[in-house]
Amino acid sequence: MCGIAGIVAKRNVNQDLYDALTVLQHRGQDAAGIVTCQDGRLNQRKGNGLVRDVFHTRHMQRLLGNMGIAHVRYPTAGRSSRPPSTCSVPLMTSRRSLRPSFA
Repeated sequence: MCGIAGIVAKRNVNQDLYDALTVLQHRGQDAAGIVTCQDGRLNQRKGNGLVRDVFHTRHMQRLLGNMGIAHVRYPTAGRSSRPPSTCSVPLMTSRRSLRPSFA
């Protein structure tokens, strides 16, 4: 089980993604991650534990961008896992074109 949130806006989305993860925390309490995009550059923070333990003020200040995706994970094997480096669902991204690329 996991929870995923994505936001595209005209302002920074880091706080909105964090808030979404706290609401989705019941879907995954093992690990969390946020990736944002600013001017074509990806900013990432991920780690094991609850959302409040993974993200601190210094991390949120680096997660600038007007689009991003966030993820919480619940272990399916009954044990703790590594921080989410890949998602169990394929993520599709597109950079200013109609041709998608898969991350």
